Amino acid sequence: MFPVSLDLDLLKVAVAGSGAAARQRIRLLTEAGAGDFSVYAPNADAEMVEAAGARLVNHLPDDSDLDALDVLFIADLAEADETRLAAAARSRKVLVNTEDVRPLCDFHVPAMVRRGDLLLAISTGGASPGLARRLKAHLGQAFGEEWADHINEIASARTRWREEGVPLPELGKRTNALIDEKGWLS
Repeated sequence: MFPVSLDLDLLKVAVAGSGAAARQRIRLLTEAGAGDFSVYAPNADAEMVEAAGARLVNHLPDDSDLDALDVLFIADLAEADETRLAAAARSRKVLVNTEDVRPLCDFHVPAMVRRGDLLLAISTGGASPGLARRLKAHLGQAFGEEWADHINEIASARTRWREEGVPLPELGKRTNALIDEKGWLS
């Protein structure tokens, strides 16, 4: 595995499916700041309609829909639909993640703790989702909601230092000094 963070402002992303796992993908994408993505959910129930909102498309993605995508999350579909849809997407160089079907995944979504711009990702490569969940809970307690403010504070300081012309090696030193001064990792 090689972890990456995708800039959702630059990529066209969609979710295909309807159910708890598909709703979870919608929630994760929304928390990650994805504003413009489609949710392909034929025969969506009331919970899915609410979760998808205006993004809802009442059919699975067809060839023209897939041609416009970069990333597709598939969840809560019949096995035959998942297999067909993943193959069609891959043939168009669309990255695919199919919930709990490793052979139909080009990438895996780690367990995440998000505090503003701070993102902690936990992965066991699928070896132990239970351990990943435990580590997520542990890190969530260790890095509370205040870390969103810490990130904003250090980003502002870094911007100010850059405007002052502080060279890159000195930025690292000043960052460490600020962290130590504030006692954030004590």
